[in-house]
Amino acid sequence: MKIICDKDKILKAINSVTKAVASKTTMPILEGILIQTNDKEVKLTTYDLEIGIEYVIEAQIEEQGATVVNAIMFSEIIKKLPDTEIKIYINDKNLLVIECEGSLYKLATMNPNEFPELPQINIENSIEIEQNALKEMIRKTIFAVSTEENRPIFTGCLFEVVDNKLNLVAVDGFRLAWKSKYLQTKVNNFSAVIPGRTLNEINKIILDSFDNIKIGIAKNQALFEMENCKIVTRLLDGEFLNYSNVIPSMWDTRIRVNKSNMQNCFERVSLISSSSIEKEKKYPVKVSIDIGKVIISCTNQTGDAKEEMYVSTEGKNLEAGFNPKYFLDAFRAIDDEEVFIDFGTSISPCIIRPVDNGDYIYMILPIRMKD
Repeated sequence: MKIICDKDKILKAINSVTKAVASKTTMPILEGILIQTNDKEVKLTTYDLEIGIEYVIEAQIEEQGATVVNAIMFSEIIKKLPDTEIKIYINDKNLLVIECEGSLYKLATMNPNEFPELPQINIENSIEIEQNALKEMIRKTIFAVSTEENRPIFTGCLFEVVDNKLNLVAVDGFRLAWKSKYLQTKVNNFSAVIPGRTLNEINKIILDSFDNIKIGIAKNQALFEMENCKIVTRLLDGEFLNYSNVIPSMWDTRIRVNKSNMQNCFERVSLISSSSIEKEKKYPVKVSIDIGKVIISCTNQTGDAKEEMYVSTEGKNLEAGFNPKYFLDAFRAIDDEEVFIDFGTSISPCIIRPVDNGDYIYMILPIRMKD
């Protein structure tokens, strides 16, 4: 194998595929990048047995071939080389040689025949969506995916198509994030739960562009395809939450508020909430709603905090306790200037939604306050 390619091209490929390199494994081959030539292209592949990524780049191919090289070492060397053409080849001692201007590196290689093949996917349902739209949908939901392994199904995000509308739903037991978008072409209804870790990595790879990404769903795998990149991932098994039954359709108290002002209040109050001497204790903030105003407060051993805002209110007065982090996560995900925050009772969920946009809902469960 002997190739010559531009640094920026191969580095972009390496940065994408290293997201599927195994970090803790008894199989050293999974810590490597499979490099294969094909006519005028080079394909880089990584696979940790859960996520597999292929990235194809154009290059000058002087000799065809394939090899596997340690991903971290290869990546670090390429990153630090000058911004020019790089020559990569296998020498007579089966070492991978990297040459660039005055730089020369030789790396041990592994047998490419031992690298596991990515799963072959028999796609049953598929959709196409702009990369920037998918990027936004993931950003607005992924933070609500559970990190608790005792409920594996909630460590993923629900991808659901109903009546030509794509819904992404994440839930962790304390909150729920739901984002939807109507699709351009007619597709079948389907649902699948994709691991949150996979979506995090996909979101780093896809571009903020109007170019399409194709998502194919099979029985237990999903395939994400872009122009020069393919990502394969397993699906999570299990019954996802019937989210439409848990999102309240009515409210008793509603406030309309400038999102940035409310976010600033929560950020200041959370300085007291999260700075307790007893580090293990989580102190909720109290949200009190009276006619025309909302008060956000917290008291613990560190001190007291109180923020008062004048807002538009409807319905009953209310007092309820919440984890301030959950409010802040929502405010950081919402791009709109104004939001509605809807409450039921002090022990029922609260809903945050943009005033001018009905395709995003964020639900938070309250925390019982001690008297």
